[in-house]
Amino acid sequence: MKRKFLYLLYIKVLFPFLLSAQINTDQVLSIGVNALYFEDYVLSIQYFNQVISAKPYLAEPYFYRGVAKLNLDDYQGAEADCTKSIDRNPFVVNVYQVRGLSRIRQKNYEGAISDYQKALTIDPENVSLWHNLILCRIHELDFNQANADIDTLIHISPRYTDAYLMRMEVAMKQQDTLRAMSDADKAIEIDRYNADTWAARGMLFLQREKYADAESDLTEAIRLSVRNSGMYINRALARYHQNNLRGAMKDYDIALDIDKNNLIGHYNRGLLRAQVGDDNRAIEDFDFVLQFEPDNMMATFNRGLLRDRTGDYKGAVEDYTTVLDEYPNFLAGYQYRAQARRKIGDLKGADDDEFRLLQAQLDAQNGKNQQQQTASADKTRKESDKDVNNFRKIVVADNEDDNSRYKTNYRGRVQDKNLAILPQPMFALNYYERENEVRNSVNYAKVIDDLNREKVLPHRLLITNNEASLTEEQVKEHFASIDVESEKIIREPDNALHYYARALDYYLVQDFDNALSDLDSVIVRDSTFYPAYFSRSVIRYKQLEFLKRDVEYNVDSSKEEFRVRTMDYVAIRKDLDEVIRLAPDFVYAYYNRGNILVAMKDYHAALVDYNKAIEMDPHFADAYYNRGLTNIFLGNNRQGIQDLSKAGELGIYSAYSIIKRFTTTEDNNLPK
Repeated sequence: MKRKFLYLLYIKVLFPFLLSAQINTDQVLSIGVNALYFEDYVLSIQYFNQVISAKPYLAEPYFYRGVAKLNLDDYQGAEADCTKSIDRNPFVVNVYQVRGLSRIRQKNYEGAISDYQKALTIDPENVSLWHNLILCRIHELDFNQANADIDTLIHISPRYTDAYLMRMEVAMKQQDTLRAMSDADKAIEIDRYNADTWAARGMLFLQREKYADAESDLTEAIRLSVRNSGMYINRALARYHQNNLRGAMKDYDIALDIDKNNLIGHYNRGLLRAQVGDDNRAIEDFDFVLQFEPDNMMATFNRGLLRDRTGDYKGAVEDYTTVLDEYPNFLAGYQYRAQARRKIGDLKGADDDEFRLLQAQLDAQNGKNQQQQTASADKTRKESDKDVNNFRKIVVADNEDDNSRYKTNYRGRVQDKNLAILPQPMFALNYYERENEVRNSVNYAKVIDDLNREKVLPHRLLITNNEASLTEEQVKEHFASIDVESEKIIREPDNALHYYARALDYYLVQDFDNALSDLDSVIVRDSTFYPAYFSRSVIRYKQLEFLKRDVEYNVDSSKEEFRVRTMDYVAIRKDLDEVIRLAPDFVYAYYNRGNILVAMKDYHAALVDYNKAIEMDPHFADAYYNRGLTNIFLGNNRQGIQDLSKAGELGIYSAYSIIKRFTTTEDNNLPK
């Protein structure tokens, strides 16, 4: 009974917005948008549900919930929510943009075109809308209208490289290679540091069978975008056509290091390994393909040949039989199976296969129809080509979009890739972090280790700058934990750790205001507990970052504008100063303060903090990365590249693309 009373008291005092009759929809909507911005999509939907339940006539919560569903791949749900938002307010461009993207993902291109056309009547110079509209036109094979729209887009934005790349695509589909090459050249002329422009022209050279030129362009694309597996696979194809098998195999190795599940990469690498006699590892590649595609007869037959060569005759016979059951007129299969059967002593089976071959030869001499086909002279085959006679050919993707990123790069405020070069993020105290297959470091601090050993918090506390979004179960758990910690606070109102535990729960459910209130309470009760200052600085920073970029999610960007001045960072810096005063060996405070100083454009002071962080931890990859960027901000490219190289060496591979951009440019400033 007492627990029930405390729970009701907690709900009424601490969560008045959860009561439908008294819900503060502005506050709940704000928390939901905050969660959406920080990619906590499941959590954000719960907040938007509350607003919709209280005020179903509002357009905004339906739109935001649609954005969350889109990012969770619930395209039907996203479309339905955007439709409800449009019913309530039909004059918001972003809603049509998101519904258009949802329809594209459902292959409803006509519906998407209708959305973009409507949105363009509201905002006729919106480049993202034109971009997506043109891609839909291309998909619908409406090339004349696509070209007309591209001309309009170029008139609006003459230096928009994707416009030229899309016109190149239209020209290729219309078999006008000269016009396609002209547009590819123009795109590179406009932006030499865009990997997509070089990749697009490289693919154009591949289609024109100019393999050396294709390799050159794809090499430049890789130089600018080192972690793109597709570019390595395409360059491998160009090298293969030039009989550079070792070079092609090296490209497949790198591509599969980036994307280990790329089946085309495994299949083609298996073929090349077989050609150079690396039979056992070739079998491993075909095993991998067959794990995901057990009905891939070409991979099965190639594995049979390799098993045959490595002495596994029984396994070879099994693979040959699988293929022949599917393709009973594949004569080469009978020939190889007969040889393998003799090697394992199955003389009757071998005789049956040889008789089948003899019968086929007699039928051919007598002019009887045979379904048996022979392989074409081409060195490659499409992925959809199921002619088993082409089992030795390198595979290329059926979908041309797989060969060039820009063709499927639909644009939108919510979905746009961020082309800015940004520092590595702030470190935070959290229970969850994303897995990182490349970097497997453990961040340590004694006070955090002590908290974990004493088990004063419900979960093990981590120091991370790679925070994970919560699952639905975790969201429920932390809402329940808020209830538990609230009861503890009532019983022990002077225990700072109970407030800190609840602050972490509020932080995880993106309720920053209540989290900050609890952290203030921690500091009042224990002014020496520096994790509270550290967490407070991170939350304040996230609030400012959200306010600065809120236009990305705002339904009506003119509705509310925020000015974030240098003075807004002062409180964050003071918290980090206090952390350093209380714990001068806490390296992450120096790193975070360096990030704040960069945001304040005090680059020289930021360098001092990054220097200190690296002095304390010579393997601090993020500090090297950010110090490198800071030096580049200051025009010190040589020092910056040296630090970025060290960061790449320590596992931040994105550093290499920045190095390669600034190694060749004479401009000492970061691109805007």
